[in-house]
Amino acid sequence: MAALKLAIGNKNYSSWSMRPWLALRANDIPFVETVIPLYTDNPADKDQIISFSRAGKVPVLVDGEITVWDSLSIIEYLAERFPDVKLWPDDAAARAHARSVCAEMHSGFMALRNECGMNLHRPVRPVTLSADAQANIARAQEIWRECRARYGTNGPFLFGRFGAADAMYAPVVHRFRTYAIAITPETKAYMDTMLALPAFQEWTRDGLAETLVIEKFENV
Repeated sequence: MAALKLAIGNKNYSSWSMRPWLALRANDIPFVETVIPLYTDNPADKDQIISFSRAGKVPVLVDGEITVWDSLSIIEYLAERFPDVKLWPDDAAARAHARSVCAEMHSGFMALRNECGMNLHRPVRPVTLSADAQANIARAQEIWRECRARYGTNGPFLFGRFGAADAMYAPVVHRFRTYAIAITPETKAYMDTMLALPAFQEWTRDGLAETLVIEKFENV
């Protein structure tokens, strides 16, 4: 069986790429990664992205003749392709909850994204945030607190064992750390769990080792 292929962007900056990469690596699903530099003036980089998907964006997963793009779609595909990994909880109510919080992250939190872009190289320091970004921060912590309160007896992650929801919210862990966000003790405990995850540490090391600088993301 041919190995899965995952095309991703710069690990230092690409929060969307981090999500399916983490879902794969944390669950020991073999794959071949291709890192394509984003936001460059090199036409070859843009052509390489198009060669994976006409959508012109990463991440993209290729499984033989099947191509899946968009982080959440890839995670859904992996959940079907590898059911024993259990990216979604077994319980129907918990599974619905997990899908809802993943969809909320996928479609929302725009102020937090815009004002606290993922940048692993950035020195840790706070910034002045809008009321909308502060509301996003409060909401993320509320989600984590509620999930841990309901499902924490099953393990240290949002729904017990590491799953889709943890992968979807993983970049927020970096954002909270990088921008020195004030957090609750419950949030810190969950962040410590994620920061200790070997796959999370591997992505972080790789991102810190990158040398490409994207100026528009360095002015925050």
